[in-house]
Amino acid sequence: MKVEDAVRLFGMTHQLIESDLVAVEERFSIDLGRNSGDGTTISDEDYFPQFDELVRKQAATMSRHFEVFYCLENSLRQTIRAKLTDDFGANWWDQAVPESVKKNAEDNMKRELDSGVTMRSADALDYTTFGELGEIVRSKWENFSDIFNSKSAFNKIMASLNTLRAPIAHCCPLADDEVARLRLTLRDWFRLMG
Repeated sequence: MKVEDAVRLFGMTHQLIESDLVAVEERFSIDLGRNSGDGTTISDEDYFPQFDELVRKQAATMSRHFEVFYCLENSLRQTIRAKLTDDFGANWWDQAVPESVKKNAEDNMKRELDSGVTMRSADALDYTTFGELGEIVRSKWENFSDIFNSKSAFNKIMASLNTLRAPIAHCCPLADDEVARLRLTLRDWFRLMG
């Protein structure tokens, strides 16, 4: 395993441990002091008193799942960028990415530019969807087979993650079964990366 992959795997493992610690704090109504004195802890009452308490609690719970997906999706982007740059050089986007993915990313960039908001990135890869990241890997599987140990497992895990991602991205609470499924699927992801 390359050093970059080991570091990414370490970071994702850290996110899972962090998520477990938050769950312990919530379950037992305790504060383990992990954020004490760092100035980053914000009370719900500081900014959100206008929202229903149940909605705030759901948001706090769902934020952990969003954080995991944020890390997963962006680490997959880093993996794709690094691997295809190594294999195809600086012009990897034009040489290695499927046309449909390039077109959608370009359309997303133009839509964002035309809206007048600050562009999130100058990198077209940042305008791809989670599903499109899977398409890129599948289209160049021979380049990624040393990172992911099974194409079938990759497809299965990506499909499962994409299904689990939908309620998180669209601000809907995850059922307890789906939280368990997310944790198991993330473990499968780490095994997939060998």
